[in-house]
Amino acid sequence: MLGTELCRLLETVGLEFFGTDRECDITESAILRVAGKSKKVAWIVNCAAYTSVDKSEDEEALARRINAEGAGNIAACARELGAALIHISTDYVFAGDGDRPYFEEDPIRPIGAYGRTKAEGEALVRRECSRHFILRTAWLYGRYGNNFVYTMLRLMRERERIGVVEDQRGNPTWSRDLAAAIVKIIDSSSELFGTFHFTNEGETTWYHFAKEIYRLGRSNGLLKHEVEIVPLSTEGYPTKARRPAYSVLSKSKIREVLGCTTPDWKISLELFMSELAEQGIPAGYVGDCIK
Repeated sequence: MLGTELCRLLETVGLEFFGTDRECDITESAILRVAGKSKKVAWIVNCAAYTSVDKSEDEEALARRINAEGAGNIAACARELGAALIHISTDYVFAGDGDRPYFEEDPIRPIGAYGRTKAEGEALVRRECSRHFILRTAWLYGRYGNNFVYTMLRLMRERERIGVVEDQRGNPTWSRDLAAAIVKIIDSSSELFGTFHFTNEGETTWYHFAKEIYRLGRSNGLLKHEVEIVPLSTEGYPTKARRPAYSVLSKSKIREVLGCTTPDWKISLELFMSELAEQGIPAGYVGDCIK
């Protein structure tokens, strides 16, 4: 999701880059060195991650190989190449039991396997490469890859009634806005290294996020029939992995230190949904492509 969005934006602004996919196994240091061989690399952006929150409870070792060991390998490679690193992390490093937005310096306390492996990845990045940016994000959606918006649109097309959790709060984030922040850091050649939070501005619940998706889906002609959206409690929708109840991230540091803008989540979602209406939803995500 993020990698494709970032590549398209780098092309647009004219920054030279090359990208890798599954052919470059980040759990193998030797393969990473081959990928960077004979190239002048100034920046490395790690968009790779094991992101299945529930499956990671059963596959923690695999999640750790990718989210922790892989991140550490990339950081070591960046150090050897003399490159700066931008590493993407998550709100799941926090317990989610607070009542105000989390700051970068707040103690981390992940409550599940996914969060633990991402926290371990952060630690390895800090250890292996001093010239790093760790960007924690949350509730990511976008045109490329499966995400909550596509899931809701699919369910809303298939059903007349759906239930969505109302007692978990966070920040929906458009992948294009996160990609724009990454490009700004690279384009400015910033050396103000450290840990930063980036999400869209404003907070909401999954239930109200779904309500806004429905409203915009109807107004943009993406949804043809009425759907009742029912609020659920976390207890009423059990999952294998515990989710943070309150994982809102403060963006004051990235705005003040790096000058990145953090658009309002409703505005970004409206732009995204309008784009889906104009360009169509990629086939395979919400059933038949909508034109």
